[in-house]
Amino acid sequence: MSMNLPNEAATPRKVDHFSEKIKTLDDLAEIIKGLKASGQKVVMCHGVFDLLHPGHIHHFYAARKNGDRLIVTITRDEHVGKGPGRPVFNQRLRAESVAAIECVDYIAVNEWPTAIETIRKLKPDFYAKGSDYANSNDDVTGNIHLEKAAIQEVGGKLVFTDEVSFSSSHILNTHFDVYSDEARNFLKSFREKYTADDIVDRLKNLSKLKILLIGDTIIDEYHYCQAMGKSPKETFVTTRFVSEESFAGGVLACANHAAGFCEQVDLITCLGSKDPREDFIRKHLKPNVRPTFLYRDDAPTIVKRRFVDPVFLSKMFQVSFLKDSRLPSAVDKSLRDQLEKILPNYDAVLVADYGHGLLSPETINLLAEKAPFLAANTQTNSANLGYNLITKYPRVDYICIDEPEIRLAMHDRGTRLEDLIMRVHRQIKNQRVMITRGHLGAIAYSENDGFFETPIFSNEIVDRVGAGDAFFAVTAPCAAQNFPTDLLGFVGNLVGALAVRIVCNRSFIEPIPLYRFIQTVLK
Repeated sequence: MSMNLPNEAATPRKVDHFSEKIKTLDDLAEIIKGLKASGQKVVMCHGVFDLLHPGHIHHFYAARKNGDRLIVTITRDEHVGKGPGRPVFNQRLRAESVAAIECVDYIAVNEWPTAIETIRKLKPDFYAKGSDYANSNDDVTGNIHLEKAAIQEVGGKLVFTDEVSFSSSHILNTHFDVYSDEARNFLKSFREKYTADDIVDRLKNLSKLKILLIGDTIIDEYHYCQAMGKSPKETFVTTRFVSEESFAGGVLACANHAAGFCEQVDLITCLGSKDPREDFIRKHLKPNVRPTFLYRDDAPTIVKRRFVDPVFLSKMFQVSFLKDSRLPSAVDKSLRDQLEKILPNYDAVLVADYGHGLLSPETINLLAEKAPFLAANTQTNSANLGYNLITKYPRVDYICIDEPEIRLAMHDRGTRLEDLIMRVHRQIKNQRVMITRGHLGAIAYSENDGFFETPIFSNEIVDRVGAGDAFFAVTAPCAAQNFPTDLLGFVGNLVGALAVRIVCNRSFIEPIPLYRFIQTVLK
């Protein structure tokens, strides 16, 4: 296919250096206003353009045929929602690359996550997209509808170019070291079995599940401090307070993660009457999470206060405000009475068990007996080391724990992990076992599918706190929907890769970024 270059009359102005084409959005808005006042038609393209290739160049030349001037805006680095490792090239390099193309008159880095506000600000005559966006149902973000509305709002028109198509993600995945050798080998065979559209459709089908979350509420506090040095008269290190931040953690985080994928998420948890923090909790739950709070008069709501270096997020010290003895008998009975009534109403019950006293043996037995589908994550922490084991559950349909937790449960440091999984599978009535292994990925087992190992898809780590909750909360509904075991591990590790880039539970795993990550890695 030959490239049709613009005629001489439409040739863009000459500049001494292509970087002169790069403008701020404010400057570009004024330039466009002047161009339109002189009767010229302005065409706008928008995208990431991480790896500039012939498909992009054809797209730009085809777009420019609709008008007299072509402007291009690119997505800021922090808004590139294609998963860890992207963009490969930073926004300045991407802007310079696009600016070097002759048919592009001006370029700017976008200020917002999408092009919608940019269209309203710049008011181009035409907004050009590639033919792969012509079917709006193929756009998992749903932004094409909003972009069309925005360009029409400013009196412009949405147009599509029908040029040769390439995929930056495919080229980067194939020829750049975006993923490890293990991940590339895994993805090569995985792409032969699943398509991105198939996986996204399966995840969208989770929306109708009715989910019940049960577990300990934890308020995570980060107190950011800078080390000043050792006191000359004492043995401790003095720090300077910088700021503080509070997060909805524990089962609250699990509920918020699940609520992105399931329309109905109900929550049962216990707060402490001495310092309930209920207003904070309600404000930090998603609208489709419906909480039921029990209260214990002998304790505060659990708070874990971490003192954190603000530069590297290194944890210096933690103070826990909790009483992790079992619930008072009246509260414990009230919990079981409620569960007796409501358990049949749900498709799946997710237990986020942090071992802080909420779940008595009687409650666990009730869940094992009457939950329609039971998923459990028993977490080991400094307060329950060696006591909060998955083996206290007589039945769990989906077990999701990490490698140290299964080794503690089996009292075994050195045996092959697959053998430990089989021992757990025989001891506890269950359908699936998922073991997360940090930088080693995850290994899953089911009777029907056998063992599957999934590598990690990112080495970028901001904060590990909360990543296990995210993995469990998203994969448990998938297990309830009977996702194949290899697909369960794939989704879980993508979720984990996104979660470790979030500071504690500052935000939660949302469907659109996950869908785009799936599309990116499977290109």
